[in-house]
Amino acid sequence: MTTASLRSSQPTLPTEQDANLARESSRLLAACIGRGDSARLKVIDGNQEIAVPVSALRMLVDILAQMAEGNAVTIVPYHAELTTQQAADFLNVSRPHLVGLLEHNALGYRKVGSHRRILFKDLVEYQQNSRVERRKALDELAAQAEELGLGY
Repeated sequence: MTTASLRSSQPTLPTEQDANLARESSRLLAACIGRGDSARLKVIDGNQEIAVPVSALRMLVDILAQMAEGNAVTIVPYHAELTTQQAADFLNVSRPHLVGLLEHNALGYRKVGSHRRILFKDLVEYQQNSRVERRKALDELAAQAEELGLGY
């Protein structure tokens, strides 16, 4: 996905009517998903049946569930390249902080002219590793507090 297509697919918040419809359709679709490799959907406006991978239906259920909660949703291909601002937004950090991570080799990137581009898959990996490291640090702190009898 190009940077331009990321910009053009800005998420919009669902209306209350959309959220209600998404809530109901998410519930119904989740109940219909089988355990096979594909499922069939019948489009009411026509008679054509369409085979859809179950994994795509599960993603659709997740999208509808988010819409039902009033959340906007964007789909980003795993191998997309993001700008530093898009990457910072994804990680919920400031752009200067993200640039610092890049300069300290915490995240891989490539340069396009004078601009940095970060692979989305690298951001996801960094985010997962950060969660693991935070969990370890919290477990260590909890163990130390327990040893010291701090009662946390």
